[in-house]
Amino acid sequence: MDLELAGKRVLVTGASRGIGLAIVRAFQEEGASVTATARSTTPELEATGAAFVPADLSTADGPRRMVEAVLSADPRLDVLVNNAGGGAMPQEALGDPLDGGDEVWAAGFALNFEAAVRTVRAALPSLTEARGAVVNISSDSARRPGSEPLPYTAAKAALNAFTRQLAERVAPSGVRVNAVSPSATRTSVITGKDGYVAQVADSMGVPHDALVAALPKQNGMLTDTLIEPAEIARAVLLLASPTMPSAIGANWFVDAGSTKTT
Repeated sequence: MDLELAGKRVLVTGASRGIGLAIVRAFQEEGASVTATARSTTPELEATGAAFVPADLSTADGPRRMVEAVLSADPRLDVLVNNAGGGAMPQEALGDPLDGGDEVWAAGFALNFEAAVRTVRAALPSLTEARGAVVNISSDSARRPGSEPLPYTAAKAALNAFTRQLAERVAPSGVRVNAVSPSATRTSVITGKDGYVAQVADSMGVPHDALVAALPKQNGMLTDTLIEPAEIARAVLLLASPTMPSAIGANWFVDAGSTKTT
């Protein structure tokens, strides 16, 4: 199946590992030209050969500066994938019913919501000229009560609302905006020894491996395994593809059935 992505210019944020890295690889396999951005690169990202622009998207001017750097090399932009997200939680916030004070919430929203808004704002003129596509990476936790940090889930819920309303506003100009909402995915945030799940396991006094193994069922997934990043990447490719012109304002749940609403 030809997704008509060959030759398209794609920008992927949060691309140094996990889902972002899988998205970079998937677009390259389709013949797209990919620029990746993250705070720092990794050997795995360097091995892809993708162009790299370092940026801290949690800062107020980071997204604008990053987009300007990307477009200075080539003003074309066909696809923007806002994958940057996550973020560490201070240990003391784990016992707080609100998961931290103002500074924790501000950091969570800066990376998981405001970074996407600011990146879209900077990239929209080029995307409009190309009649391109935006795909935001959200999370099933925005619609599923669970143990994830409240600042993170609230920010992803805001990202969902932003995605849907922006889709309405820019569709007449030919730009399609959609989202993908994964559930527990095999990334360093979950499996890494210094990731959030390891932090929670330590606070609970349980083995990290045991908590990881229990996550699918705890999240209400109908499988016993974590989702592979490549599966999320395939959903992104379809939503970005010109062969899906009627996919507008959608939020595709790749969550193994964890979202229990219709």
